[in-house]
Amino acid sequence: METRQQPSEQARSAARRRRELLEAADRVVLRQGPRASMNAIAAEAGITKPILYRHFGDKGGLYRALAKRHTDALLTSLRAALDAPAERRERVEATLDTYLAAIEARPQVYRFLMHPADDAHQPETGSEAGFDVGRHSAPLLRRLGEELATVIYERGELGPDGERLARVWGHGIVGMMHAAGDWWLGERPCSRAELVRSLADLLWGRLAEIPDKTEGPRF
Repeated sequence: METRQQPSEQARSAARRRRELLEAADRVVLRQGPRASMNAIAAEAGITKPILYRHFGDKGGLYRALAKRHTDALLTSLRAALDAPAERRERVEATLDTYLAAIEARPQVYRFLMHPADDAHQPETGSEAGFDVGRHSAPLLRRLGEELATVIYERGELGPDGERLARVWGHGIVGMMHAAGDWWLGERPCSRAELVRSLADLLWGRLAEIPDKTEGPRF
């Protein structure tokens, strides 16, 4: 029994330690955004940088772990907005607002995930040298696009070749939200509510025409 329990206890301990390191990384990212370094994160966690590398490999590995953590939370919120008991137009607006509210609430985290540092900060040598956040952000956007495509396909009757059309729309909507949100976060040309209404107006024509599938959640 002891030999069977030991790996489980070790796995729980390793998972707990990994969560603690990610929470330390989150705190540094909240303060420093894209300039967050492995040195600063290791110091925040009270460990040396080699120990941090042991858990994540390099800054790319840490980035992917943080991206999954925040993307999982965002997707949960987006699904809740899409499945809320409301009219379709209201759910479309709620989904757009959920995304914009998330990037507005934690802009430094958003910039870390989506933008390389745009100042004179020099990356550290070794495993952190040459890290390009922009290159790593593409899989995050693709995941959001695929998830939204799945929701659209499951909830709307799109006719022949509906799965392909759902993927076109899913990735298109995510691209629109990302580009518009990035511009809005940087310039703040209007209120969040105004941006939500404007983007919903752009999407609404075709979305309004889709019949709901007879079984399962309504889109």
